[in-house]
Amino acid sequence: MATSVVFLSTPPSLSSRAPLFSLFKTNTAFSAATSRTTAYRPLVLTASASSRELQALIFDCDGVILESEHLHRQAYNDAFAHFNVRCPSSSSSAPLDWNPEFYDELQNQIGGGKPKMRWYFKEHGWPSSTVFDKAPETDEDRAKLIDILQDWKTERYKEIIKSGTVEPRPGVLRLMDEAKASGRKLAVCSAATKSSVILCLENLIGLDRFQSLDCFLAGDDVKEKKPDPMIYVTAAKRLGVSEKDCLVVEDSVIGLQAATGAGMSCVISYTSSTANQDFKEAVALYPDLSNVRLADLEALLTDVVAAK
Repeated sequence: MATSVVFLSTPPSLSSRAPLFSLFKTNTAFSAATSRTTAYRPLVLTASASSRELQALIFDCDGVILESEHLHRQAYNDAFAHFNVRCPSSSSSAPLDWNPEFYDELQNQIGGGKPKMRWYFKEHGWPSSTVFDKAPETDEDRAKLIDILQDWKTERYKEIIKSGTVEPRPGVLRLMDEAKASGRKLAVCSAATKSSVILCLENLIGLDRFQSLDCFLAGDDVKEKKPDPMIYVTAAKRLGVSEKDCLVVEDSVIGLQAATGAGMSCVISYTSSTANQDFKEAVALYPDLSNVRLADLEALLTDVVAAK
């Protein structure tokens, strides 16, 4: 096997984690005090020739196109307050409120809004609310509560996006434009509610870019949420390309598992809430896409075969 050098932008906060560096055969050491803005050294990766060729570039939305998890958390908490949602396990008389630390863990383990709430209520007790005077006991009533909360949360999230205070993450628009200009297929696959993703894309990447996407899928379009690979398998079929010729940009281990489960290579553009996750299956890590060019991604897919 041949050895090739891949320039991975690896966060210092991950450098002490053995699972990540067991993948990369290198003696490079990072100081814990190193700034995230410092240029990271190249890591040596064992690779062999590959027939993979970049034909489609697929972006996740939340966390990749925009750093949005704090906005989702705000919208959930606003919904809980609006409907006076109170779980029996809480010692507080105030409505349910997910704090940043808890929500970081929750959103990094469970994809999709309804599954998040369903899991939480099963663990902490189904709540009382203005929807039902007492905690719902039947599956039908519990599903109704989840649906009402999610619908209200989605509308609140849209209001936040429409406020004009949210911007796309660095490098995203340029990379999208490079992909389209080179003739590559371009797609967005998000586990979020379709109407909220459409609003985000129209406001953040612009209507022209959104309408020029070769494929757009949201959580409503597939039966299983990430980390299930269904959304990416479906995207490859709609794009008319092989999974091995797709490259996915994700921000979390849930998205990474979905991409690799579909047989796709994946790069990570991590956020403050996902930086410490185990990304050993990713072919590259970046703090954002500001210094990433399409040629860099083409080289990754053409030359690198991730260690198994």
